[in-house]
Amino acid sequence: MSLLRVESVSKRFGGITANQDVSFEVGAGKIVGLIGPNGAGKTTMFNCIAGYAPPTTGEIWMNDIKVSGMSPEQCARAGIGRTFQVARTFTSMTALENVMVGAFLINKNVADARQSAAKLLSFVNLGQFKDKPAGSMTISEQRRLAVARALAVRPRLLLMDEVMAGLNPTEVKETVDVVLKIREEGISCLIVEHVLEGIMPIADAIVVLDYGKKIAEGSPEQVSNDPKVIAAYLGDE
Repeated sequence: MSLLRVESVSKRFGGITANQDVSFEVGAGKIVGLIGPNGAGKTTMFNCIAGYAPPTTGEIWMNDIKVSGMSPEQCARAGIGRTFQVARTFTSMTALENVMVGAFLINKNVADARQSAAKLLSFVNLGQFKDKPAGSMTISEQRRLAVARALAVRPRLLLMDEVMAGLNPTEVKETVDVVLKIREEGISCLIVEHVLEGIMPIADAIVVLDYGKKIAEGSPEQVSNDPKVIAAYLGDE
């Protein structure tokens, strides 16, 4: 069953077309990778889905609710959580307080928000750092902290933007383990990623963008053997 439907979405900024007639779906409980070279339009697509940049044309549907044109808060309430390329933490606040910020969308009671945040920190293996200022955490820890905060809004779909970028192999494995745990909870994941050795083994499907257009879609094996994808990453022979 389709949870997210992106239908013929284009996004233009003046004379620049960042996305052009892109369509794809994310099934319930599935992990989908959104890959492509730098400047392919991946983050712009995330911004369209999460309400930060409404599509110029086309529609986006979340669980049969049209979310294109909604604000980020409305998209969050519709079940879309999101992280960013650069982990946006409140550096002077503790890890627990950072996650509570997300939890307040659902829990208006401070004690309930604190309890929810503590559980999510343990879920992403950061429970021991709950009282640590976010600004003193490693990049890997801050990325998982951002995931915990996004999960605090109780999404059905989590958008993760390069959560493995710049991490060492051990940290990549830790992040992959968290992503798999998220799927086990029934939450779908749409992941923008350049670390292909991290996303390819766990994805149910891969969508490839290049110069704003979708050039391939299918299983990781199908996509990795697609001549158009090889040319986009490595150039023509």
